[in-house]
Parts: sequence; structure tokens; C-alpha cells
Amino acid sequence: MAARKISRKAAAAPETRVVRAAMSLAAVQGWRDTSMADIADAAELDLAEMRGLFPSKTAILGGLIRQTDGIVLAGSDGDISSEPLRDRLFDVIMRRLDALAPYREGLAAVARELPRDPAALACLAAGPGRRSLQWMLEAARIQPWGLAAPLQLKGLGLVYLSVFRVWLNDDGEDLAKTMAALDKALGRVENLMGALRRGPKGFRRRNDQEEEEEEEDAAVGEA
Repeated sequence: MAARKISRKAAAAPETRVVRAAMSLAAVQGWRDTSMADIADAAELDLAEMRGLFPSKTAILGGLIRQTDGIVLAGSDGDISSEPLRDRLFDVIMRRLDALAPYREGLAAVARELPRDPAALACLAAGPGRRSLQWMLEAARIQPWGLAAPLQLKGLGLVYLSVFRVWLNDDGEDLAKTMAALDKALGRVENLMGALRRGPKGFRRRNDQEEEEEEEDAAVGEA
């Protein structure tokens, strides 16, 4: 038994083992019902070691975010900067979802239950989540918008979360639903950015055009 434990510990870093254990347990018994002691036991760590690595379950989620950032950034290529912005974001977000694939069932449990803990949710969003969005922009070689950077991060966050929800329930091997949702969301962002570049008049024209299209759709529906 001791030899088996040593071999397991040598196979992965303690932080990685904790993340894997937490997601595996969440998939089976739910996130709220998974204790730090449960995770420590599954990761073959004592509680003192566990506390030294992650003081809370929220910190473990932050560790998963950082781990995923590392995978995405390691696969980042400087040549991507020559590609259209939409393609760059598509590539970065899909690489992130691919990195999260081993934990999808556990993440589904977290997504269901974490909203019941607004303090943890706010902590993740303001800390690791925000920094992760910033690194996603770096991986896509997208410059910050200066004073409008918070708006830029919020827009990327909304795109990512909307696609993440689709991904959690996408059972297709080719992730066709996920990619379609991402393409549609990025299309909206592209249109908005185009309107912003044209200034307030361009933005108003875009809104007017959308209203006309909605009226035409309504008229067709009534007919």
C-alpha cells in the first residue's frame, strides 16, 4: 500500500492531485457535500498539507482556473496575431474548454451549486476569474482597451460563460453545439466592436437596423 501511494504521489504535483480529487468527488456526491477532508483523503494528503496548498474549496476552484490558464498559455503561438480577432478568440476559448474536458462532470456540479454561495462566486469573479480573462486576451494577442478595459473584460466574460453553459451539456464528440454557440456569440461581439469603432452614429445606425429587422420579423409572423 505504501509503495502504491508513493507512486501515485510521484505521478502528479500535489496541487494537481487536489484539483482532480475535488472535481471527481463533486461529480459523484456534489460540490456542497464534498468536504476538504474528503478531498485531502482522495488526494492522499494529510489536512496540514491540504491547508498549506488550498485553505478552502473556493481556493481549489481558483487553482483549477490557474491550472487551465497555464495550459492555454502554453499552447499560445505568437503567429496567431496575424489571424482575424474572431478566430483568435475562438481558438483560445476552445483550447480552454478542451483543457477543462477531464473535469466536465465535476464542473457541472459546481455550476449547479456555486450560485448558492454568492460570497465564493464573487471572490472567484473578482480574483482568479478576472485575471483569467486578462490572460485569455493576452493569449489571443488582443490589446486592452485602456479606460474601457473593464467593459472589454465583461464582454469576454459574458461570451465565455454563455458558451461554457452550452459546453457542459454538449454530448457530441465534435462539440458542434458548443462551437456554433461560440461562433454566434463572437459574431455579436464583432458587430458591437464595429459599431463602437464607427462611433455613436454608427452605434445608433446599428440599433435602428436591428429594430427594423425585428419589426419586419414581427410583420412576417403576423402575416
